Amino acid sequence: MKKRLPSILFVAVFFVICAVPTIGFFIFGPAEAGANERLAAKPTITERDGSFNTEFLADLSDYFAGRFFLRQEMITANNGITALLASSAEEDVILGKNGWLYYADTLGDYTGTEYLGNHDGFAARNNLSLMQQHCEAAGVDFLFTLAPNKNSLYYENMPDYGNREFWRQAQRLYSGCEVYGVNYLDLFEVFNAEDEVLYFAHDSHWNSRGAALAADAILAAFGKESNYFGGDFSKETAHKGDLFEMLYPAGTDKETDPVYSPAIELEYEGSGVRPDSINIVAHGGGEGTLLAYRDSFGNNLYPYLADSFETARFSRSTTYDLTKLEGVDCLLIELVERNIDYLATNIPLMPAPAATAVECETIEAEYEREEVKNAPEGCVLVRGTLDIEAVNVYILCEGAAYSAFLLQGGQFAAYIPADAEILGIGALDLWNKFTYI
Repeated sequence: MKKRLPSILFVAVFFVICAVPTIGFFIFGPAEAGANERLAAKPTITERDGSFNTEFLADLSDYFAGRFFLRQEMITANNGITALLASSAEEDVILGKNGWLYYADTLGDYTGTEYLGNHDGFAARNNLSLMQQHCEAAGVDFLFTLAPNKNSLYYENMPDYGNREFWRQAQRLYSGCEVYGVNYLDLFEVFNAEDEVLYFAHDSHWNSRGAALAADAILAAFGKESNYFGGDFSKETAHKGDLFEMLYPAGTDKETDPVYSPAIELEYEGSGVRPDSINIVAHGGGEGTLLAYRDSFGNNLYPYLADSFETARFSRSTTYDLTKLEGVDCLLIELVERNIDYLATNIPLMPAPAATAVECETIEAEYEREEVKNAPEGCVLVRGTLDIEAVNVYILCEGAAYSAFLLQGGQFAAYIPADAEILGIGALDLWNKFTYI
């Protein structure tokens, strides 16, 4: 019996340890999600129609797998041990040198292995050009800018992945914008002109001073004077990086974030406004109205911009709604470098510009009309597919031609008048241009 006692104790301890996550779940409740996790919803025995949910046990397993007791602590311990072996246990995080962390989704941009092809790159420029023309027709100043990936600016602490791509797809896009007269701001140049590190080591974003630098450049592009970057900043150690939280969800990160001082005071419409809110309407001490479409880089950016306008509206929607430009003076589209492909995958809400084609040829293309609930007033969406790459595409109608947005996979789309009779689809090659009326 004495010889068997150690084995019995070992087995008992093993089962107790295995039972802790389940027992703790019922005693302390489900664990919270970490970082940007999207956990499975609580399962139901029946479907919406009242029928039995045949996937209930699988759904229950997924629900528990994301919420068992001490889950975050166990992930942190596992990832910490793995990091000692110079390896990241989190597929979305790259372990850099000197404690730096990088977002794995930017690796394709960094190495040049992922980039927009000729067609998709042209599509992005074409779509920006159409949006700018729509804004100019409404008397609105248009500006597009990319927030650089962290390893595009601060690559010294990246692991050795071989050759780094210097001529990035961002520069290819800007080069095309230059040719087509699209108003853009090159934040790569702005940040590279500063010796100070303006991004977090444990986060994928710029810090508060970096946001101030970007804001000054954006406001200058709109003809406004500001000097937020040259203002006073207090030192705080309250920032927990998004990459750090992915890797060590139960860990404590005391990375320093310089905070603008005195704090910018804004008047908000509505309650419960957070930096990551989908929609923010703020009133500052400046003049004019700003409409800004932004992503998570706007969390630190928006207070500076709002402070310089009388009214500023910020949206995190990836569908740019350009039907609500009345009273707007400036429109900003801020997009992180790694998401350039959004420009060739999303259709802005706006009537297609009327165009006069030059030496246009009618081509065969499959297309259909779609009734879209939130379409611009009096418009219908026409969507189709071509087998031709790198072209301008427009929809020929009785007495008019409408420029189409270009999308990945040879697709095109445009909102045209609902009563327009479509005669066919026209196209011009990459080097021809439209004359817009």
